[in-house]
Amino acid sequence: METLEEKLSAIKKWLGTGSINIFGLPMSGKDTQGIKLAEAIDAKFLSSGMIIRAMEKETKNHYSEHGALIPTNVFYEWVLPYFERSDLFKYPLILSSIGRWHGEEDQVMSVAAGAGHEIKAVILLNISEADVEQRFEKAKVLDDRGDRKDDKDLETFKTRLQEFREKTLPVLQHYNSLGLLVEINGDQSREAVFNEIVEKLYRKTF
Repeated sequence: METLEEKLSAIKKWLGTGSINIFGLPMSGKDTQGIKLAEAIDAKFLSSGMIIRAMEKETKNHYSEHGALIPTNVFYEWVLPYFERSDLFKYPLILSSIGRWHGEEDQVMSVAAGAGHEIKAVILLNISEADVEQRFEKAKVLDDRGDRKDDKDLETFKTRLQEFREKTLPVLQHYNSLGLLVEINGDQSREAVFNEIVEKLYRKTF
């Protein structure tokens, strides 16, 4: 029986300088799990949300403040160049929802592969909308989401859920048709979610 460390070592070897893209509803734990996985296999972590919020602050163009996805042309301009950064060249990448709008996934895969970061797996953290709404309400009480305009109220949050249903689910269906999708039960403890991610990625190394 392989240890967690042995499984992570096998995943790192299998991934090379490739990338793993993590998706899920808002509040499903994409960044939490992505950062943990990146640290475990010495990868670099890229979050489309973090990049977009930083660019919105810099440009003063607040496309996402009402919960909608940013326009595809802006996504291409702001996010895709990160794949070609020289400081990421030798590293595998763990991505958090890079390419959320149906139609963007082909361009994401093309640019990633061209930069030596071929997408080798796409993780979906499965959790119900009712559960993420509960997490949203809890986060508001704890005030642990920072000054995020896309989390300012429940109505905006519900817009984000609708965007996921209408625009991102087709992205995941496409990845599934390519045999890349790895579904994870996101309604578990953080440790259990991470362990399931590792186990299912490890199976891809055989």
